[in-house]
Amino acid sequence: MAGMLDGKTALITGGGRGIGRATALLFAREGARVAVADMNLDGAKETVAMINTAGGQAMSIGCDVTKPDQVAAMIQAAVSAFGRLDCAFNNAGIAGYQVDALGKKTADWPEAAFDRMIDVNLKGVWLCMRGELEQMVKQGKGAIVNTASIAGLAGLPTSSIYVAAKHGVVGLTKTAAIEYAENGVRVNSVCPGYIETDMTRDVMARRGKELMALTPFRRMGRAEEIAEMVCWLASDRSSYVSGANYNVDGGFMAG
Repeated sequence: MAGMLDGKTALITGGGRGIGRATALLFAREGARVAVADMNLDGAKETVAMINTAGGQAMSIGCDVTKPDQVAAMIQAAVSAFGRLDCAFNNAGIAGYQVDALGKKTADWPEAAFDRMIDVNLKGVWLCMRGELEQMVKQGKGAIVNTASIAGLAGLPTSSIYVAAKHGVVGLTKTAAIEYAENGVRVNSVCPGYIETDMTRDVMARRGKELMALTPFRRMGRAEEIAEMVCWLASDRSSYVSGANYNVDGGFMAG
């Protein structure tokens, strides 16, 4: 049976670990040729090696999504290698502990932490979208999926700037979906809940019992479960879906 992404080419940022890696592996299994980008090039290379060993086709690209020249080079490298860009998953991001804002309320965030969080988690997504949209408009078709979060849909204490950035991603997603529908480009986001990745290890160590009590499934999600939603949104099976923000959160947002 044909894969969901047979014959398609895809670009994934933050593909060196976690949700990005799980999605890259699934995309390849579903028939896509995948450009795996990450600021940690070694991580991207590891993902590519896993894909190629399993019989897929992939390439690695080092990219800091906050740098416009690197983002442009990343997209050009993917298009040069594969001839076009059918799907893009803008997944690269950081958490509060990575900017010295762990457990801080809104007024206590350092300004440098604010700037870095917005630069990576919001501006970085926009920079990627800008280049991807340009390429997909030329082609007359494409699908973009952004990693938002349940933090893009609700407030979360001690995560205010992360929340602000992810709300911004939801807004970018909705607006671009309207603007580029006439060009055949669909734009959606996935909103993960608490997923088993390196980025959630600290919060789960501090508040895991409390957070699982708020999650009807009473467990964390797996990166592979996010990948399944992203793959569907990137595929033609979701051909009438755009501007949507899909929770994959074990029921967290239903409460």
